[in-house]
Amino acid sequence: MIAIGGTIGTGLFISTGGTLSQAGPVSSVISFLFMTTLAFSVTQALGEMATLIPVAGSFAQFVTRWCSPALGAANGWNYWFSWAITYALELSVVGQVIGKWTDAVPLAAWISIFFVLLTLSNLFPVKYYGEIEFWIATLKVVAVVGWLLYAFIMVCGAGKTGPVGFRYWRNPGPWGPGILVENVNTGRFLGWLASLISAAFTFQGCELVGISAGESKNPHKTVPSAIRKVLFRILVFYVACMLFIGLLVPFDDPALNPGDGAAYTANSPFIIAMNNSGTKILPDIFNAVILVTIISAGNSNVYCGSRILFGLAQAGVAPKFFQKTSKHGVPWVAVLFTSAFGALGYLATSSDGNEAFGWLLNITATSGLIAWGWISFTHIRFMNILKSRNISRDSLPFKAKFMPYASYYAAVAVFIITFIQGFQAFWDIDATKFFTSYVSLILFAVCWIGFHFYFNGFNIRSWSYSSFLVPLEECDIDTGVREIDDEDWEEDEPKNAWQKFWAIIS
Repeated sequence: MIAIGGTIGTGLFISTGGTLSQAGPVSSVISFLFMTTLAFSVTQALGEMATLIPVAGSFAQFVTRWCSPALGAANGWNYWFSWAITYALELSVVGQVIGKWTDAVPLAAWISIFFVLLTLSNLFPVKYYGEIEFWIATLKVVAVVGWLLYAFIMVCGAGKTGPVGFRYWRNPGPWGPGILVENVNTGRFLGWLASLISAAFTFQGCELVGISAGESKNPHKTVPSAIRKVLFRILVFYVACMLFIGLLVPFDDPALNPGDGAAYTANSPFIIAMNNSGTKILPDIFNAVILVTIISAGNSNVYCGSRILFGLAQAGVAPKFFQKTSKHGVPWVAVLFTSAFGALGYLATSSDGNEAFGWLLNITATSGLIAWGWISFTHIRFMNILKSRNISRDSLPFKAKFMPYASYYAAVAVFIITFIQGFQAFWDIDATKFFTSYVSLILFAVCWIGFHFYFNGFNIRSWSYSSFLVPLEECDIDTGVREIDDEDWEEDEPKNAWQKFWAIIS
């Protein structure tokens, strides 16, 4: 269910509006389908590695082991920083979502309340975290499936607009308005490219299923099961939603760009579709769903960030005190340190702070994509290690599909997207836009160089090929392996219709 919770969030409910306004309905669906192929490739790769070696932090440790300590440290800290700052963002918008109903309570108070609650929830044993996420993910599933049924009914004519069908694909059109240039076709392609980047950010979180492998009861069974269903979930929860959004909301709807001072959820295409169809009360209900989603996202941010930090400490690229755990195995020092960055959410209480925090968020926006790229690259290394030791991938607890081609495809595509994602800054050269788009790459490079000196010394002449990439014969694929025969837990079989339903879903 963490896999579902990681793929249904504020990106789906909010940022899809920007995707639609830039690219139009058809281009948006195409970009989502393309990102689906990348997400599938990345999760397949991570699933194969994390099922064999289910350790906390998963791929942060894998990059360290099989690429280089410097690269693993840079990638791990980059990924952790992304989650820590995103947690601050979630805290900053909780009060703004509640502001749709009342502004009687100051924004700072809402931030403080949820800051404490989410921190405490992550200090409880992981089974309680899993239980909370299970029920929140349940709400998300019910909400999205319910909205899809609602959207289908509205498209068929139940709303005040009558039968909508493909009306908005004809007028204002299927391809979007185009951006940056006068040539319509070129402008539409650039609009599609911009939507592709937006979709990439929306899909981040699919990799959470691999992060949680170290604390799964039976990772050899549960993780492959979750990985296999990622494609189905994405097609239903993302692509189908994007399709119906494009049917019910024209890309030139003014509500998609409400301007300054509007409520945080004002440009949610889900709520816009309900308003356009003349449905009462339901928009408020869905606003509540978005509120719960943001709370869930904040909860996952702390969980994921703390496990990454714990994994970095285990790999020797973070202070050892981050390995301290409670008697229930919760890395409480890593939880508290990650959660502390939530205090940046208070920047939203002032207009200048909002601008500064938005800039900070943009700095870390590409971190998830960088992580996806290194997951795929590390999986390529992993397959080469197995080949060099005459270990068949058929003997693994989970064998990823379409390999090695899928990992090569994902690695190349993700790194291309990462480097071109700031292309709009080059039309009207703007230093602020440039650094907002690319400072994440710059920070990653700085971290990699800094850790390279830390691990290999300052005598450049002493560096060798192995300083940059660990030789295959020295790569560790044994530490952390759970023997299938020794630790194969008995699973409780579903006994009634309710349990059978959730066995299929989760």
